[in-house]
Amino acid sequence: MIIISPFSPEDQQPVKALILAGLVEHWGFLDPTKNPDLDDIAQTYASATFLVARQDGQIVGTGALVPRTNNTAEIVRMSVARSARRSGIGRAILQALLEQAKASGCRRVTLETTAAWREVVAFYLDYGFLITHYEGGDVYFAMEL
Repeated sequence: MIIISPFSPEDQQPVKALILAGLVEHWGFLDPTKNPDLDDIAQTYASATFLVARQDGQIVGTGALVPRTNNTAEIVRMSVARSARRSGIGRAILQALLEQAKASGCRRVTLETTAAWREVVAFYLDYGFLITHYEGGDVYFAMEL
């Protein structure tokens, strides 16, 4: 069973490790100068909704909804452990974040990912996000709520 709950400070290390492992898996290395937002997730995302998915007590997924304007929010830090992919965890986190966006009065949700992550691009397109543009190797999406 998957349990999705808000991030808490005791989740700091396993969440950071999960997200960084996904980046290493994709890029083959980790640039230590990037990702400073993960050094103190509670502080960095204090004004956001940061969710954690657990399966059998282990953290297997993350995602955050960051307010950008009065009616727009951005989804960031979506990550699912390799061993748990294609099991509905990403979809469950995304759905919970979109429900939070609607409840907070957002009318538009945006996100971006690396264009080379074809399976991730397909995931967002399948969910109903539309590509708004490409820039610097990234693809940008939006969904009107």
